[in-house]
Amino acid sequence: MPRRDAPFEVIREWIVKAENDLKNASFTLTMDDDCPTDTICFHAQQCVEKYLKAFLVWKGTPFPKTHNLSSLISLLPDNMPALLSEAEQELLTDYATVTRYPGEVEEISLSDAKKAVNLARRVRKTLRSLLPKESLPPIRRKKQI
Repeated sequence: MPRRDAPFEVIREWIVKAENDLKNASFTLTMDDDCPTDTICFHAQQCVEKYLKAFLVWKGTPFPKTHNLSSLISLLPDNMPALLSEAEQELLTDYATVTRYPGEVEEISLSDAKKAVNLARRVRKTLRSLLPKESLPPIRRKKQI
């Protein structure tokens, strides 16, 4: 659990890391058919996980060291809007655990990688709308080259 002396700072630190994961996933998608889809999906899951942890910090809710999104979502307040279906939670959690290491894992399609990034963007949008504005770092837009 992060330190509790400066909650907005801690929230901001989680969000910066989450944004970096989303940038990595989004940028890697630009490689199209040559992209490592497992890496994209891992970073999409990490974005969701870190936004959830930022929100839990704001609510003062302790959380375990876990990649399991269902475990983190179960700690959210009851009045929260639905962020992910159970199937989406399980799928993204698998992207952070099962697919990260060699073994008998099905290859992830480019279409599925794009869906994972879209899920991350959806969760990000919802949680940013609920977090206090003072805790949010600005979203940097791409520079035109």
